[in-house]
Amino acid sequence: MANNDYENKPLNTEDIDEKRIAREDFVSEDRSDALDDEARIKVLSPTMLVMKRFFRNKLAIAGLIIIASMFLFSFVGGLISPYGEKQTFFKEEEMMKDYASGSFNREYKFDFKTEMDFSTDARAKFVLALNQGNTTFENGDESYFIESVSDKYHRISKLAPVAENVLRIGDDLIYSPVNDYEFTEELENAIIDTMKQHKNHFAFDGRTYVISSQGRMSAISVADDVAIASMMVYDAYDKDTSFNYEFKKNAETAFNTEEADTFTANGVTYRFEKIADSKNIEYIIYKVDDGGEKEYALASNFIVTPSMQDMFLDIEFKKALKEAALAKDKTFTAKNEQGEDTEFTIYPKDNEYQVKNMQITKVLKSYERPSMKHWLGTDRNGMDLLTRLMYGGRVSLIIGFIVITIEIIIGVILGGVAGYFSGWIDNLIMRIVDIFNCIPSLPLIIIIGSVMDQRKVPNDERIMWLMVIMGILGWPGIARMVRGQILSLREQEFMIAAEATGLTPTRRIFKHLVPNVIPQLIVLATMGLGGIILTESTLSFLGIGVKFPYASWGNIINDVSEIHVLKNYWFVWIPAGFLILITVMGFNFIGDGLRDAFDPKMKR
Repeated sequence: MANNDYENKPLNTEDIDEKRIAREDFVSEDRSDALDDEARIKVLSPTMLVMKRFFRNKLAIAGLIIIASMFLFSFVGGLISPYGEKQTFFKEEEMMKDYASGSFNREYKFDFKTEMDFSTDARAKFVLALNQGNTTFENGDESYFIESVSDKYHRISKLAPVAENVLRIGDDLIYSPVNDYEFTEELENAIIDTMKQHKNHFAFDGRTYVISSQGRMSAISVADDVAIASMMVYDAYDKDTSFNYEFKKNAETAFNTEEADTFTANGVTYRFEKIADSKNIEYIIYKVDDGGEKEYALASNFIVTPSMQDMFLDIEFKKALKEAALAKDKTFTAKNEQGEDTEFTIYPKDNEYQVKNMQITKVLKSYERPSMKHWLGTDRNGMDLLTRLMYGGRVSLIIGFIVITIEIIIGVILGGVAGYFSGWIDNLIMRIVDIFNCIPSLPLIIIIGSVMDQRKVPNDERIMWLMVIMGILGWPGIARMVRGQILSLREQEFMIAAEATGLTPTRRIFKHLVPNVIPQLIVLATMGLGGIILTESTLSFLGIGVKFPYASWGNIINDVSEIHVLKNYWFVWIPAGFLILITVMGFNFIGDGLRDAFDPKMKR
């Protein structure tokens, strides 16, 4: 009955329509979602899938941001930096510096007509002969005569023989002339008189003759002046004044004979005044001309040498220093090179008096701490560290990319050929790989770096050679990976089809096999970049990589080799070390992200 009631119950068409619509909406919604997923999978290419997987990896995005920042810092930062890579900065400081030195002369000063007439060996033999009390000495084939005008002034002459076998018998003279030298009666009488007085030289007719003993007989020579030796030092009142041999010879002769207070040299007349006390003797020399007398030179036994060759020290300074040295004063006041009254300090040591004064001088801004002008301070060479880090990043990044490119090119070619052909070709290439794996890379690079140092290879060439060497030594790992991948790919159906179409082995390898290895290559290259940058930094730190003045992160940290820098100047090495750290970390993050994105088994 109940069933009949149910059957006889009229249908509510509105309820039926609502249920049908709801069911259709549910089914259509479910089918719509399923279709959207299928459509999305069909629409997205493999590259898009890899990119979506990559950009879902937060560490990979962080690595990408780090590397992009490093490129902007290195390549854009260097362009906008107000400083140059090799620009050096100086600062002015007041410091005690060497100005001059003075000493009382205790050695002979030589002046000669020409240096060839009286060599260094001849000077040494002169001093030896003088110490032994000899008036003659030999040097090579030449004979010399010493005329001691005083104990501090000696005239040195070269002897030219004019007579041999000279023998005096009473008032008669027997001799053999040399080269038909002409002896007058007056000359013979002068020789006889000199022999009677037991002298060994005499002056006659403006020339000096020397009698030297040859056993029972004697020889006579003419002495030709070649040099003088004196304890006197000559200082000029005018910096353009110089003193030649004739001037000093005539001046010394006048000083020691004291026959007159004037002498003539080079056609000019000079007058001198002697200033003497118990400790010192000096002569003021005046130049005499139509305009009167003018102070020309000072001759004394005190030497004053400026600290710089182009510096001129006037006579008054030298007098003041000499007086202070004699009085044993520690300081004295005199005019400096600029004509300003300056206090000088004397530091005596043995026979020398070192003179110093406070000078404003330019010095390198070495290890200047961070400031508004230099945000990261300066290095030991006074260069801006922030700018050096920018340019150093360029070098490190460029070296990394070029080296990995060389490795990929060599590794892909050899690995692809070995994996495709197999057989003896594969064995040969793999043995080459084994040989390169056995080469100790770091010692070899150190040796090559030493050779480049010895040959003084320019920095530009050195960087190129460094990249080539690192690239050649680093390809075996890539070659092994490419070979292994191609060994598994060459047996697949698409390669059988490619072979059936008649493609050449070269096209099969580089058009069909190598492109399928590119994902693994990208991962390997990305992760290898960090290692290359670390290697370059290590080599530069050891001094065999990038050389100064070029900057790299490695040679910037080279200052850490000194413990004093490590302790006191953190800003020199920590920023460079931090940049190396985050750059290598960034490449590793990107490599990990790419590895996960290319792996089809990864669940995202």
